[in-house]
Amino acid sequence: METSAPAAMAVGSSALMCILFAGLAVVGLCLTALWIWMLIDCLTKETDVGNSRLIWALVIVLTHAIGALIYLLVRRPARKAELGK
Repeated sequence: METSAPAAMAVGSSALMCILFAGLAVVGLCLTALWIWMLIDCLTKETDVGNSRLIWALVIVLTHAIGALIYLLVRRPARKAELGK
């Protein structure tokens, strides 16, 4: 028994959508884990001089993954160099 071309395409398209969805779900979970890690890092290790802790916490909370990446790449190395923690 042969399958028609549209039916075969629908099955292939469905499998591709499942793979795409699973990949996006994994990326989303990783970004959320990064967000939580950076928020905890900011709240526990950032100094409170000049409200820097509050400002960075707001940046991380309000911009989610983008703010977490900015904190990870810009502020965290500078804080480690300044304070050693």
